[in-house]
Amino acid sequence: MSPDQKQINAIVEEQKKYLQDLNTIVEDSIKEERLILKHLLHPPMETLTRGQSLSDKVAQFGGSWKFIITFLTLLAIWIIFNIVMTGVFRFDPYPFILMNLVLSCIAALQAPIIMMSQNRKEEKDRKRAENDYLVNLKAEIEVRGLHQKIDLLFDEQIKSLYTIQTQQLELLQTILKKIEK
Repeated sequence: MSPDQKQINAIVEEQKKYLQDLNTIVEDSIKEERLILKHLLHPPMETLTRGQSLSDKVAQFGGSWKFIITFLTLLAIWIIFNIVMTGVFRFDPYPFILMNLVLSCIAALQAPIIMMSQNRKEEKDRKRAENDYLVNLKAEIEVRGLHQKIDLLFDEQIKSLYTIQTQQLELLQTILKKIEK
């Protein structure tokens, strides 16, 4: 085998090693991405109990203009009815003690129900933030893989340049020797 053939074989072997390193980097990136994608594409299913769905509906209605307008209308009717009516029909005279009791009961029941709904929404936000984190982590893994590939390419190019320079110097030396003879 001639020296040129040995150099060509050495270059081919270096390229094979380089491709194997590149393959390893790609395979590692794919493995890391699969773990993240599995979690992102198949999040755990949320099952709601009857209480949770009821609390969501109450919170949704309790925080709407429909509720506020309806409630103000009912309070106005209550007050007007108890001021205008006389005798037996007047069930809650001024200072409207029964109305205050009803309002207190509604507030006492509505507040914890709304808090339950808000706690569930916070849990959803926490899961959404976790998914955002996983997406960012996936992007970071991609960037890291690209950096490794670029570093590997850079190292290979430097080796190739040194090899070519060495060969050029050897050729120049042989030419110089031939010229001197």
